[in-house]
Amino acid sequence: MSKPNRPPRPQALLTVESSEWVSPTTVRIVGGGEGFSTLNLNEFTDAYVKLLFVKPELGLTPPYDEAHLRETLAPEDQPVRRTYTLRWVDRENQRLAIDFVVHGDEGVAAPWAREARPGDQFVASGSGGGYAPDPTADWHLFIGDESALPAICAALEVLPTDAQGVVYLQTTEDSGRIEIKAPHGIRLEWLTGPSSETSLLAEAVAAGPWPQGRVQVFAHGERESMKAVRALMKERQVPREDLSLSGYWAYGRTEDRFQAEKREPIGQILD
Repeated sequence: MSKPNRPPRPQALLTVESSEWVSPTTVRIVGGGEGFSTLNLNEFTDAYVKLLFVKPELGLTPPYDEAHLRETLAPEDQPVRRTYTLRWVDRENQRLAIDFVVHGDEGVAAPWAREARPGDQFVASGSGGGYAPDPTADWHLFIGDESALPAICAALEVLPTDAQGVVYLQTTEDSGRIEIKAPHGIRLEWLTGPSSETSLLAEAVAAGPWPQGRVQVFAHGERESMKAVRALMKERQVPREDLSLSGYWAYGRTEDRFQAEKREPIGQILD
């Protein structure tokens, strides 16, 4: 017996308001409009949305009839979804910002963001997420790569002014570093290395300070890197309820393959 098809996600049609390069490899797209309310955004600092893209050469305009497109388009022309964490949300003015890491012409979303201009429209649906800083924690530990920067920055900006903690961020190049606002008690450590160096973050954390008291951990990024971090967190006996950890992507995998592998043993991080 076949499973019933899931109902299509409501599409939020948003309009690009501005485009800004916040680093040589990161472009921030600010979008908004009447479709904003369709997203039903949550209050988590790692809130994310799904962006829906179709090839521009097809000449299609959003919103898209996904069912029709999947029936009529060739496999290589099918619409694709990409997951992006929100950098910030302005509910009063119905606006949001998304940071895109751009490395050449790779992928679907990043090339679109690189060329996006005010007035362009895009489709989002959502939202997801599940983490927000716990003000009762004695200290905070943030671990991630460029894909986790938006969520980490959003969390740092809502921490109490007297918060204590450490942040480890891995970028493929020094140019990927951006200005970060954080309480004075938060120590920031940048690491530079290719994404294939999946032990870099875990090794840095293992060699770094580990203050006394209850720690709340937010660790997200490349899947194998997060597996190494997970092993360290188990060694340090961090309770599961104080740990937000997942893979946002996987080295050498397309987004579609990465999502499919979440249901396979290779895609499992937490046990």
